[in-house]
Order: sequence, then structure tokens, then C-alpha cells
Amino acid sequence: MARFLRAHNDPDAEPPVPRLARGMWKRFVFGAVLIVMLVGTATATAGLLQVKDVADALTQTPQLKIPELTAADAGAPQTILLLGSDLRKADRIAGLPGRSDTMMLVRLDPNKQATAVMSIPRDLKVDIVLPDGRSANDKINAAYTYGGAKQVVKTIKETLGLDINHVVDVNFRGFLEAVDFLGCVYIDVDRRYFNDNSGPGPGYAVIDIQPGYQKLCGQDSLDYVRFRHEDSDFVRGARQQTFLKEAKNQIAVTKILEDRTAFAQIFGKYTQTDIRGTAEVLKLAKLVAFSAGHPVRQVPFQADLAFEHEISYVVATPTQIHASVKAFLDTDNAAPAPKVAQTPAEIAAAKKRAKSAVLASGLEEAKTAGEDQAIAAAILLRFPAYYPTLRLAGSSYEGSAPRVYKIKDEKGVPHQAYRMVLSRGLIGEYYGIQGTTWTDPPILKRPSEIRVVQGRKLELFFDGKKLSLVAWRRPGAVYWVSNTLLRSLDNKQMLAIARSLRPIG
Repeated sequence: MARFLRAHNDPDAEPPVPRLARGMWKRFVFGAVLIVMLVGTATATAGLLQVKDVADALTQTPQLKIPELTAADAGAPQTILLLGSDLRKADRIAGLPGRSDTMMLVRLDPNKQATAVMSIPRDLKVDIVLPDGRSANDKINAAYTYGGAKQVVKTIKETLGLDINHVVDVNFRGFLEAVDFLGCVYIDVDRRYFNDNSGPGPGYAVIDIQPGYQKLCGQDSLDYVRFRHEDSDFVRGARQQTFLKEAKNQIAVTKILEDRTAFAQIFGKYTQTDIRGTAEVLKLAKLVAFSAGHPVRQVPFQADLAFEHEISYVVATPTQIHASVKAFLDTDNAAPAPKVAQTPAEIAAAKKRAKSAVLASGLEEAKTAGEDQAIAAAILLRFPAYYPTLRLAGSSYEGSAPRVYKIKDEKGVPHQAYRMVLSRGLIGEYYGIQGTTWTDPPILKRPSEIRVVQGRKLELFFDGKKLSLVAWRRPGAVYWVSNTLLRSLDNKQMLAIARSLRPIG
């Protein structure tokens, strides 16, 4: 037991395993989260008639019996803990229960305007009360190794003071089958992701993904959401939540319904949960049905980075934890429905907002740098290259030229595109300018609001109260400004940068 505790003082220290095994679990474990959301949506869309397939599939693995779970009344809101876990050969030999790399809370509440999703940082420093009464001060992802899903539920409840109604623990090995079944997802990739393990230091998963809006499939999608090299726990959690939201919006439920029995078998084979029987599945499916049309709101976990004895941790004060839980439980401040100003009063209000929008602080004039980027892109483009004359103070362009490429739509038709990437100079924080001749990509399907700013009609996309994206259309092309994954540009800055977009000359 002493050797076990020493090994987990640094959760990143791993027993020697083959290189392939080290890479596989990092690439595929996050897919567990996606499976859970989609199987619920599919069941709800089927008219709640196929719950027996799901209930039968869940019997393939032993039921999780966790006394710390809180029973919920029929129709009441529920909080579900999604775990992505891995049991390696080395763990089995050592008699260890494996490890959890993804911990995500999902709040289903039909009375709220959005479905809340909050990732718990794997490096969050907590007190883990062990079954024998001893306490281990460790990273929260070690809780799974100490006592499986039961210990994770217990630790989260004690740390956050939050009731959990169900837990779904999916092993990463099922993701290969699931991703083949579900297909691919269009993602707005914020920057270049690259690692080939050629340099010194610890090995990370190999990855090579270019910036820009694109379709991510299989291994690339998992490499993207699991990226850890030169990144932080906060950014990684935000990236995972963004991927989940886009997947939920894009993947056709009809694909699951066409062969729901096969999908249920995939789901059940690699899943352990407390949920059992058609009655329990039906109760949860009804809740999903009433929540299925709600947007997904990403709730950031408020915390700070800290170092102790050269080991990095995420630390959160009681005030920060309270604020995170409060935001998770209350999604009434979700983004408003799309609306165009029409009445005189609405037009006057829009003009007032537009006037204040351009008074954004923290920006600097950067016309020359932006124009140089646009000129480099225009050589390869057959549509106008727009660039921002404003940028966040202290930020800079990545590279001397944007990425110019082609993207295929859902029907396989190619479209020209370019991406300008700007770095804030902080770990994992990049924002950018996207332009493409694909005028109706999935990311622009449902704007939260349409607002006129200084004569330019802008499509606004909110993530809670923060703007995640601002789009602007021209004949035959569309352009948008993407916020950082942490939404670190405020709304006035996003609007001002979007309004400053200009063509060459």
C-alpha cells in the first residue's frame, strides 16, 4: 500500500507500458463523454419506445453500487457524472482499479434554458478521504485509482457540496467502435496542434492538426480534445466541452436510430453505471427528451494554477468552488433567441449597443500587421481576404501568413478558406479570424442574436454571457472572429474587432 501511495503523489508518474498503450488511452478516452449524450438524445428522439435496448445493453457490465448517489424524483433535474477511465495491463497486474482522465458533470434541467456542462480539472488538489479513514492530499484524478467510481463520487460531493444522481463510467476502448459508428465533427480549431516527441522531456501523444474550421475524424478528434503538451487543465477542459457541444449539434440522431440496437450494444459493452432496468432508463430518457432541444452551456471551473515541489496543481478556494457550482446549477442566463431589430425602439436600442460596442478597452491599432497577413493570403484566394485593423493589446500573429486551405462541406463540395491565428502570449490562449466561401457551415446554423453595429449586420454566438464567435457575411463568403477557448476577450472587444474587418486596400 505504501508503494501505491508513493506512486500517486505524482499522478503523472506512470508504470512502464508499451508506447502504443500510452498513446491509445489518451486518444480515445474522451469519447466516453460523447457516447453518453448521444445515446440519451437518440432514445428521446425515438419517442421513448426503445429503452429496453439500452436497459438490456447496460447489463453487459456489473452495476455500480454507490451509496453516495442521490435518488432523484421523476421529472426532477438531475446531475450526471461522466467518467472516462482506463484499466491498463500494468494496472491489472498490480491489482489497481485503473485511472480516470476525464471527469465531467452534466446538468439536465427541463426548466432551465440550457444544459450545463462543467469539466472538473484532473489536477485539482483535494483531500481524498480513503475507505479506511485516512486522508490523502492529492490530485482529484487519483481518486479513481484509490477506489474507482465510488471514490470519485464521494470526493466530488465532499469537495463541491453537490449532489450527484447518476454516474456513467465508460472505458476508452469502446471509443474506436463508437467513433466509426457516429462519423466526424466540424470543429473551429483555434491554432496549430503539433507534437512528435522529438524533443527532450516527457512523452505526449503525437498530434499534427492545422488551425481553421475543419472536419475532425477518429484519431484526430481524440488527439485534439486530449492534447496536453504546452497546455493547461483549464484550456483542455474548455476544449473538451466545445467539442462535446459541437458534436451534439451536428451528429444526426437518425444515424443512431437506424441501428440503435447495435449502438446500444457498443455503449453497454464498455460502460459501467448505476442505472438499471427499463423503468430507470425510461425516467432518465424522459428528462433527456425535455432537455434535448436546449443549447449546451459550458461552465468554467473557477480555480488557479499553483506549483508545489515542482509539481503543478489546480487549486480552488471555497469562494471559487461556490461560484462554479452556482453557475452550474443556474443556467437561466443562457443566450437569448435570435432576433433582428425591427421596431423603432429595438432599432434605437441596437444603435445604443453599437455605440458602446466600439468603445472597447484593451485593444490596439494593428492595421499594418493585419494587412500583411491578408496580402499573404490573397495570393492564393479567389475571394476577398478581410483582416482586422484592431487586435488585443499585446497579442501577435502566429506565423508570417495565415493558413489557406480547402474545406469540404457535408456533401463533399470543396470551399476555399483561410485562418489568421493570434496568440495572447498566455498558455493555450489563441483567438482568430476565419474566412470561407462555405456560407452555411454548421457552426453558423443558430446565432444567438443578430445585431447591427455601425451599419454592419453581425451574427452573435454566445456561450452563456460571453461571446464565443461573431460572424459577418458578404456575397459568396462569410467571415468570423473566434474567441479563445477560455472566452478571455470580452464582448466589446469581440464586437470591435469584428467591426474593424477590412479588405485589402
